[in-house]
Amino acid sequence: MRTTGQQPRGRVPVTVRTAQWCATHPWKAISGWVLLLALCIGAGAAAGMNKGSFADFWIGEAGRAEAMASGSGLTPPPVEQVLIERTARTAGDEPTAAAGEIRRRMDGLPAVESVGEPVAAHDGGALRIAVTLRGDRETAKKDVDALLAQTAAVQRAHPDLRIEQTGSASISVAVNDKQGRDLQRTEMISLPVTFLILFVVFGAVLAAGIPVLLAVFAFAGSVGLYGLASWVFPDAGGAALSVIFMMGMAVGVDYSLFYLKRAREERDRSGGTISHARAVELAAETSGRAVVDSGLAVALSLAALYLVGDVIFSSIATGAILVTLVAVGGSLTVLPALLAKLGHRMDGGRLARRRRAGGEGRLWARLLRPVVRRPLVALITGLVATVALAAPALGMRLGTEGKETFPDSIPAVAAYDRLVTAFPSEGPAHLVLVRGEDPAAPLRKLAEATRGDALFAQDRAPVVRTAEDGRTALLALPVPYAANSPEAARSLERVRGRLPAAVEGVPGLQWAVSGEIAAGADYAAHQRERLPWVVLFVALATLAIMYAAFRSVVMAALGTLLNLAAVLVAWGVLTLVFQGTWAQGPLGFESLGFVGSRTPLLVLAILVGLSTDYQIFVVSRIREAVERGVPTRQAVVDGIAGSASVVTSAAVIMVSVFVSFLFIDRIEMKQIAVGLTVAVLFDAIVLRAIILPSAMALLGERVWWPRRPAKAEVRTTRVPAPAMPVTPVEV
Repeated sequence: MRTTGQQPRGRVPVTVRTAQWCATHPWKAISGWVLLLALCIGAGAAAGMNKGSFADFWIGEAGRAEAMASGSGLTPPPVEQVLIERTARTAGDEPTAAAGEIRRRMDGLPAVESVGEPVAAHDGGALRIAVTLRGDRETAKKDVDALLAQTAAVQRAHPDLRIEQTGSASISVAVNDKQGRDLQRTEMISLPVTFLILFVVFGAVLAAGIPVLLAVFAFAGSVGLYGLASWVFPDAGGAALSVIFMMGMAVGVDYSLFYLKRAREERDRSGGTISHARAVELAAETSGRAVVDSGLAVALSLAALYLVGDVIFSSIATGAILVTLVAVGGSLTVLPALLAKLGHRMDGGRLARRRRAGGEGRLWARLLRPVVRRPLVALITGLVATVALAAPALGMRLGTEGKETFPDSIPAVAAYDRLVTAFPSEGPAHLVLVRGEDPAAPLRKLAEATRGDALFAQDRAPVVRTAEDGRTALLALPVPYAANSPEAARSLERVRGRLPAAVEGVPGLQWAVSGEIAAGADYAAHQRERLPWVVLFVALATLAIMYAAFRSVVMAALGTLLNLAAVLVAWGVLTLVFQGTWAQGPLGFESLGFVGSRTPLLVLAILVGLSTDYQIFVVSRIREAVERGVPTRQAVVDGIAGSASVVTSAAVIMVSVFVSFLFIDRIEMKQIAVGLTVAVLFDAIVLRAIILPSAMALLGERVWWPRRPAKAEVRTTRVPAPAMPVTPVEV
């Protein structure tokens, strides 16, 4: 039987050797870690961030059309629209005077290529002025602030008018700025909440603060490394940093929690007679290895996102993998050093010792007893709950973010909505490209076919543009509907269906359709196409990690199935919540009738890694009991009850981190937060408390096939204090 103070025979694991060195040389380990983080941050700052180019986002037919436009000089230039609307106080021709002032101010800016004439809406209630910028979409984001300043100045001079500016550049800048502010607010929420949870768990300020500090350091160091990595995998902006922070807090705190709790258990088991350095070594044998296995599982699951072949997923995968590996490194090095150095200051007071007396473990043992006594009934109950929650995923509809999906609290977004209402042709448009001899002829034929069609804007006649070489032409067909609406989808089908007939009889012509609607449809189709491959990779990675951890084919297969069950439940709940309207008020969103096309893949990759994290830790405890000679059915109760405190605490922390992301006013982040929160709760309650123990109880010793864990050969240096009592299971 393994007891405190034991020394396993054979080669000492690398996690133990690392912990021993860090515990005996704490200042070297701490200073080395700080220096390494400083180098990462400094190197990232020196290298800068390599932002993905416009071409990096091209996918499918829409991507081919963009390439044709770019190669022929027909890529539409960035355009900002200034919208001038009358109010109840507006008198006379004040809108015309304001429009003239806008034109004079904009025309004098170096970033402006041209300023259009004012165009009046059909009802006369609004004017719009198109301002064309020099450069491309990326340079427009840098230059747009100067235009916004001029628009604001004219608004101040004409308070009886509503004067606003909108466009792709102003919307993009505003959305990113708001997301940055929301992320700061999320940090201000999640950090103190996490600290409070850890203080309740440990009963000591220092023990609660160290995991939070290490998680923050892991985030900072990984951001530096992310800057370096962006020169291989370009940064896609958007949600990448948000996901890095989310993962950093989740795994960084959890890994420290696993290690700290195990070190405390070793000290408590010995009655406080062993040193903190020795407790660290014993924790490294078990929790240290579990942290390594868990980190590899998370990294491998996230690596599946590279299979999508998309710059957004590649950048998210890179950042999340880096923060996970940095968190693992900190847990194996600087954490043992801090534990050994700070010693009794992290033990907590009398309240903390009473909390460690085993009450939660005894509660879990009582809950598990009927599950393992009637495992078939429990398993069926758990499976029914799983199917009920996962079934809605069969009706999941995927869509992509567009201007209409961003919050109306952003002035540029609200202005865009009013602009499209007054001027339908300023909404999303199909960009139809044709290359070959006389490319304009089939486009004129297509434009004629859309005349009078309610699926296309009729307030302005479409114009064909031809490249200088005369071999490529572009036609923009505006749509008076939201880019993600069913009407927009039907209009795309109509354009792509009519285009072959329009070019029929002209040999050698190439054609493709792009635009916001086409790009979104092609992007969603691309995700659906790659999803099975990502699922397969994640499943195989989970099998490999679980088998490497436990040398059991059955346990590896069971773990993989449980992970996929949690993913299906998350997808089902996402469909229920975000394709309906019942949760709009509580969660603060406006239903779009679909789930973001990136969300299922992100939830899959992140969740499987985190779920494997829990499973490795729990099953490791069960296997330890089996190695002590405990029958598998009793070992299930001992292992789950013995790990209940740390795993429950980890789940609560993860949920608090994910819930904090609901305060980011972007529906994609809300969907990711809801999916991960539901899945973690389901994993902690249904999978861990019902399905896992009932399945293992039914399988019995066969769960360890092809070989049962051998009884550990140890030598004991002292007799420990009794471990936490767990009532044996009656079988």
